Amino acid sequence: MSGNDVVDGPDWAVDPEDESGAVMAVVGRQIRLWREAAGLRASELGEAIGYGENQVYKVETGTRIPKPEFLDRADKALGANGKIAAMKRDVAEARYPKKVRDLAKLEADAVELGSYAADVIDGLLQTESYARALYGERRPAFTEEQVDRLVAARMARQAIFGRRPAPLLTFVQEEATLRRPTGGKMVLRQQLEHLLELSMLRHVEIQVMPTETEEHAGLGGSHEVVKLSDGTAVGHNEVQLTSRLISDPREVQILEMRYGLIRAQALTPRLSRIFIEKLLGET
Repeated sequence: MSGNDVVDGPDWAVDPEDESGAVMAVVGRQIRLWREAAGLRASELGEAIGYGENQVYKVETGTRIPKPEFLDRADKALGANGKIAAMKRDVAEARYPKKVRDLAKLEADAVELGSYAADVIDGLLQTESYARALYGERRPAFTEEQVDRLVAARMARQAIFGRRPAPLLTFVQEEATLRRPTGGKMVLRQQLEHLLELSMLRHVEIQVMPTETEEHAGLGGSHEVVKLSDGTAVGHNEVQLTSRLISDPREVQILEMRYGLIRAQALTPRLSRIFIEKLLGET
Protein backbone atom coordinates (compact mmCIF):
# COMPACT_ATOMS: atom_id res chain seq x y z
CA MET A 1 0.00 0.00 0.00
CA SER A 2 1.43 3.40 -0.96
CA GLY A 3 1.66 6.36 1.39
CA ASN A 4 -1.26 8.03 -0.39
CA ASP A 5 -3.64 5.10 -0.10
CA VAL A 6 -6.97 5.89 1.56
CA VAL A 7 -7.51 3.99 4.81
CA ASP A 8 -11.06 3.47 6.10
CA GLY A 9 -11.79 3.25 9.82
CA PRO A 10 -13.20 0.14 11.49
CA ASP A 11 -16.74 1.52 11.28
CA TRP A 12 -16.70 0.82 7.52
CA ALA A 13 -16.40 -2.91 8.14
CA VAL A 14 -19.56 -4.94 7.53
CA ASP A 15 -21.10 -6.36 10.68
CA PRO A 16 -21.65 -10.07 9.96
CA GLU A 17 -24.89 -9.93 11.97
CA ASP A 18 -26.22 -6.90 10.11
CA GLU A 19 -28.60 -7.00 7.16
CA SER A 20 -26.24 -4.79 5.15
CA GLY A 21 -24.07 -7.84 4.41
CA ALA A 22 -26.29 -9.05 1.55
CA VAL A 23 -26.26 -5.66 -0.14
CA MET A 24 -22.49 -5.32 0.24
CA ALA A 25 -22.00 -8.78 -1.28
CA VAL A 26 -23.93 -7.74 -4.39
CA VAL A 27 -22.09 -4.43 -4.67
CA GLY A 28 -18.72 -6.15 -4.26
CA ARG A 29 -19.53 -8.79 -6.86
CA GLN A 30 -20.49 -6.09 -9.38
CA ILE A 31 -17.23 -4.23 -8.81
CA ARG A 32 -15.24 -7.44 -9.25
CA LEU A 33 -17.04 -8.22 -12.52
CA TRP A 34 -16.30 -4.73 -13.86
CA ARG A 35 -12.66 -5.04 -12.80
CA GLU A 36 -12.23 -8.43 -14.47
CA ALA A 37 -13.94 -7.18 -17.62
CA ALA A 38 -11.42 -4.32 -17.70
CA GLY A 39 -8.57 -6.82 -17.39
CA LEU A 40 -7.24 -5.35 -14.14
CA ARG A 41 -5.91 -7.09 -11.06
CA ALA A 42 -7.12 -5.91 -7.66
CA SER A 43 -3.75 -4.30 -7.01
CA GLU A 44 -3.95 -2.37 -10.28
CA LEU A 45 -7.45 -1.09 -9.50
CA GLY A 46 -6.30 -0.11 -6.02
CA GLU A 47 -3.36 1.82 -7.43
CA ALA A 48 -5.64 3.59 -9.92
CA ILE A 49 -8.11 4.76 -7.26
CA GLY A 50 -5.78 5.34 -4.32
CA TYR A 51 -6.78 2.33 -2.23
CA GLY A 52 -4.75 -0.65 -1.10
CA GLU A 53 -5.14 -4.05 -2.73
CA ASN A 54 -6.41 -5.51 0.53
CA GLN A 55 -9.20 -2.93 0.77
CA VAL A 56 -10.25 -3.63 -2.81
CA TYR A 57 -10.47 -7.34 -2.00
CA LYS A 58 -12.52 -6.60 1.12
CA VAL A 59 -14.98 -4.48 -0.85
CA GLU A 60 -15.27 -7.13 -3.56
CA THR A 61 -15.91 -9.89 -1.00
CA GLY A 62 -18.57 -7.81 0.77
CA THR A 63 -16.70 -7.42 4.07
CA ARG A 64 -15.96 -3.71 3.67
CA ILE A 65 -18.45 -0.93 2.98
CA PRO A 66 -17.10 1.21 0.12
CA LYS A 67 -17.05 4.94 0.71
CA PRO A 68 -18.70 7.18 -1.91
CA GLU A 69 -15.30 8.27 -3.26
CA PHE A 70 -14.28 4.63 -3.70
CA LEU A 71 -17.31 4.04 -5.92
CA ASP A 72 -16.78 7.27 -7.85
CA ARG A 73 -13.11 6.51 -8.52
CA ALA A 74 -13.77 2.89 -9.43
CA ASP A 75 -16.53 3.97 -11.80
CA LYS A 76 -14.12 6.28 -13.60
CA ALA A 77 -11.18 3.87 -13.60
CA LEU A 78 -13.28 0.98 -14.93
CA GLY A 79 -15.24 3.03 -17.46
CA ALA A 80 -18.57 2.05 -15.91
CA ASN A 81 -20.27 5.25 -17.08
CA GLY A 82 -22.08 5.83 -13.81
CA LYS A 83 -23.22 2.25 -13.17
CA ILE A 84 -20.88 1.75 -10.19
CA ALA A 85 -21.34 5.29 -8.86
CA ALA A 86 -25.10 4.74 -8.96
CA MET A 87 -24.73 2.16 -6.18
CA LYS A 88 -23.82 4.89 -3.66
CA ARG A 89 -27.44 5.26 -2.58
CA ASP A 90 -27.85 1.52 -2.03
CA VAL A 91 -24.62 1.44 -0.05
CA ALA A 92 -25.70 4.40 2.10
CA GLU A 93 -29.10 2.91 2.85
CA ALA A 94 -27.49 -0.41 3.79
CA ARG A 95 -24.97 1.28 6.04
CA TYR A 96 -27.38 3.45 7.99
CA PRO A 97 -29.43 0.83 9.88
CA LYS A 98 -26.30 -0.21 11.77
CA LYS A 99 -25.62 3.43 12.54
CA VAL A 100 -29.06 3.78 14.08
CA ARG A 101 -28.30 0.97 16.50
CA ASP A 102 -24.94 2.47 17.29
CA LEU A 103 -25.30 6.24 17.08
CA ALA A 104 -21.78 6.74 18.37
CA LYS A 105 -20.44 5.74 14.95
CA LEU A 106 -22.69 8.19 13.14
CA GLU A 107 -21.93 11.00 15.56
CA ALA A 108 -18.21 10.30 15.25
CA ASP A 109 -18.41 11.56 11.67
CA ALA A 110 -20.52 14.62 12.51
CA VAL A 111 -19.33 18.16 11.90
CA GLU A 112 -22.61 19.54 13.23
CA LEU A 113 -25.38 18.00 15.29
CA GLY A 114 -28.68 19.50 16.31
CA SER A 115 -31.21 17.81 18.58
CA TYR A 116 -34.66 18.70 19.87
CA ALA A 117 -35.77 16.60 22.86
CA ALA A 118 -39.41 16.75 23.91
CA ASP A 119 -39.74 13.89 26.42
CA VAL A 120 -36.43 13.31 28.23
CA ILE A 121 -33.00 14.89 28.44
CA ASP A 122 -31.10 14.22 25.21
CA GLY A 123 -28.94 11.10 25.46
CA LEU A 124 -25.76 13.04 24.76
CA LEU A 125 -26.52 15.35 27.69
CA GLN A 126 -27.52 12.74 30.25
CA THR A 127 -25.60 11.98 33.43
CA GLU A 128 -24.97 8.33 34.19
CA SER A 129 -27.47 8.42 37.08
CA TYR A 130 -30.15 9.96 34.90
CA ALA A 131 -29.59 7.42 32.11
CA ARG A 132 -29.69 4.56 34.61
CA ALA A 133 -32.97 5.86 36.04
CA LEU A 134 -34.48 6.08 32.55
CA TYR A 135 -33.52 2.54 31.60
CA GLY A 136 -34.80 1.36 34.97
CA GLU A 137 -38.27 2.65 34.04
CA ARG A 138 -38.50 0.69 30.79
CA ARG A 139 -41.20 -1.96 30.50
CA PRO A 140 -40.80 -4.85 29.90
CA ALA A 141 -38.04 -4.41 32.46
CA PHE A 142 -34.38 -4.76 31.54
CA THR A 143 -32.12 -6.97 33.61
CA GLU A 144 -29.36 -5.28 35.61
CA GLU A 145 -26.81 -6.53 33.09
CA GLN A 146 -28.81 -5.02 30.23
CA VAL A 147 -29.10 -1.71 32.06
CA ASP A 148 -25.35 -1.67 32.71
CA ARG A 149 -24.59 -2.33 29.05
CA LEU A 150 -27.06 0.29 27.79
CA VAL A 151 -25.81 2.94 30.20
CA ALA A 152 -22.19 2.22 29.26
CA ALA A 153 -23.05 2.57 25.57
CA ARG A 154 -24.85 5.86 26.17
CA MET A 155 -21.94 7.27 28.14
CA ALA A 156 -19.51 6.18 25.42
CA ARG A 157 -21.42 8.31 22.88
CA GLN A 158 -20.52 11.40 24.88
CA ALA A 159 -16.93 11.15 23.63
CA ILE A 160 -18.20 13.50 20.92
CA PHE A 161 -17.76 16.43 23.33
CA GLY A 162 -14.00 15.86 23.44
CA ARG A 163 -13.49 15.37 19.72
CA ARG A 164 -11.01 17.56 17.87
CA PRO A 165 -11.76 19.30 15.65
CA ALA A 166 -14.86 19.91 17.71
CA PRO A 167 -18.24 19.58 15.97
CA LEU A 168 -20.92 22.20 16.59
CA LEU A 169 -23.43 20.67 19.01
CA THR A 170 -26.78 22.37 19.59
CA PHE A 171 -29.65 21.13 21.74
CA VAL A 172 -33.17 22.33 22.47
CA GLN A 173 -34.77 20.84 25.56
CA GLU A 174 -38.48 21.07 26.28
CA GLU A 175 -39.01 22.74 29.67
CA ALA A 176 -40.92 19.73 31.00
CA THR A 177 -37.84 17.54 30.60
CA LEU A 178 -35.96 19.84 32.98
CA ARG A 179 -38.66 19.72 35.64
CA ARG A 180 -39.49 16.00 35.71
CA PRO A 181 -37.57 14.46 38.68
CA THR A 182 -36.53 11.29 36.86
CA GLY A 183 -34.60 9.21 39.40
CA GLY A 184 -35.43 11.62 42.21
CA LYS A 185 -34.56 15.21 43.07
CA MET A 186 -30.86 14.57 43.64
CA VAL A 187 -30.50 12.95 40.21
CA LEU A 188 -32.35 15.90 38.68
CA ARG A 189 -30.10 18.40 40.48
CA GLN A 190 -26.99 16.65 39.18
CA GLN A 191 -28.49 16.59 35.71
CA LEU A 192 -29.23 20.32 35.73
CA GLU A 193 -25.70 21.04 36.99
CA HIS A 194 -24.32 18.90 34.17
CA LEU A 195 -26.32 20.86 31.60
CA LEU A 196 -24.88 24.11 32.92
CA GLU A 197 -21.35 22.72 32.72
CA LEU A 198 -21.82 21.53 29.14
CA SER A 199 -23.42 24.82 28.12
CA MET A 200 -20.15 26.59 28.94
CA LEU A 201 -18.26 24.66 26.27
CA ARG A 202 -17.54 26.88 23.28
CA HIS A 203 -18.86 24.37 20.73
CA VAL A 204 -22.04 23.54 22.65
CA GLU A 205 -25.29 25.52 22.77
CA ILE A 206 -28.20 24.41 24.94
CA GLN A 207 -31.58 26.11 24.67
CA VAL A 208 -34.84 25.71 26.55
CA MET A 209 -38.25 25.67 24.90
CA PRO A 210 -40.61 27.18 27.50
CA THR A 211 -43.95 25.46 27.99
CA GLU A 212 -45.72 28.80 27.68
CA THR A 213 -44.42 29.31 24.12
CA GLU A 214 -47.39 29.71 21.79
CA GLU A 215 -45.55 29.11 18.48
CA HIS A 216 -43.81 25.75 18.42
CA ALA A 217 -42.45 24.04 15.30
CA GLY A 218 -41.52 20.89 17.22
CA LEU A 219 -44.95 19.52 18.04
CA GLY A 220 -44.24 16.64 15.65
CA GLY A 221 -41.87 15.23 18.25
CA SER A 222 -38.20 14.86 19.09
CA HIS A 223 -35.69 14.60 16.26
CA GLU A 224 -32.02 14.97 15.47
CA VAL A 225 -30.18 16.31 12.42
CA VAL A 226 -26.57 15.30 11.83
CA LYS A 227 -24.35 16.92 9.21
CA LEU A 228 -21.49 14.65 8.19
CA SER A 229 -17.94 15.36 7.09
CA ASP A 230 -18.71 14.41 3.48
CA GLY A 231 -21.25 17.25 3.22
CA THR A 232 -24.35 15.08 3.53
CA ALA A 233 -26.93 15.27 6.30
CA VAL A 234 -29.18 12.70 7.90
CA GLY A 235 -32.05 12.89 10.33
CA HIS A 236 -32.91 10.57 13.18
CA ASN A 237 -35.94 10.14 15.35
CA GLU A 238 -36.86 7.61 17.98
CA VAL A 239 -40.35 6.84 19.22
CA GLN A 240 -42.06 3.86 20.85
CA LEU A 241 -40.26 0.69 19.69
CA THR A 242 -38.90 2.45 16.61
CA SER A 243 -35.57 4.08 15.83
CA ARG A 244 -35.42 5.49 12.32
CA LEU A 245 -32.68 7.12 10.31
CA ILE A 246 -33.86 9.52 7.62
CA SER A 247 -31.60 9.84 4.60
CA ASP A 248 -34.01 11.11 1.93
CA PRO A 249 -32.71 14.64 1.16
CA ARG A 250 -36.21 16.10 0.98
CA GLU A 251 -37.19 14.72 4.36
CA VAL A 252 -33.90 15.79 5.92
CA GLN A 253 -34.47 19.29 4.55
CA ILE A 254 -37.84 19.40 6.30
CA LEU A 255 -36.26 18.36 9.60
CA GLU A 256 -33.54 20.98 9.20
CA MET A 257 -36.18 23.65 8.55
CA ARG A 258 -38.20 22.62 11.60
CA TYR A 259 -35.13 22.51 13.82
CA GLY A 260 -34.12 25.98 12.68
CA LEU A 261 -37.56 27.29 13.65
CA ILE A 262 -37.44 25.48 16.98
CA ARG A 263 -34.14 27.13 17.84
CA ALA A 264 -35.53 30.53 16.87
CA GLN A 265 -38.62 30.01 19.05
CA ALA A 266 -36.70 28.75 22.09
CA LEU A 267 -34.88 30.87 24.66
CA THR A 268 -31.43 32.01 23.62
CA PRO A 269 -28.47 30.03 25.04
CA ARG A 270 -27.76 32.82 27.57
CA LEU A 271 -31.36 33.08 28.74
CA SER A 272 -31.54 29.29 28.82
CA ARG A 273 -28.61 29.13 31.25
CA ILE A 274 -30.39 31.62 33.48
CA PHE A 275 -33.57 29.54 33.23
CA ILE A 276 -31.74 26.32 34.17
CA GLU A 277 -29.96 28.07 37.07
CA LYS A 278 -33.36 29.19 38.36
CA LEU A 279 -34.74 25.64 38.11
CA LEU A 280 -31.68 24.31 39.93
CA GLY A 281 -32.32 26.78 42.76
CA GLU A 282 -35.90 25.55 43.01
CA THR A 283 -35.04 21.83 42.98
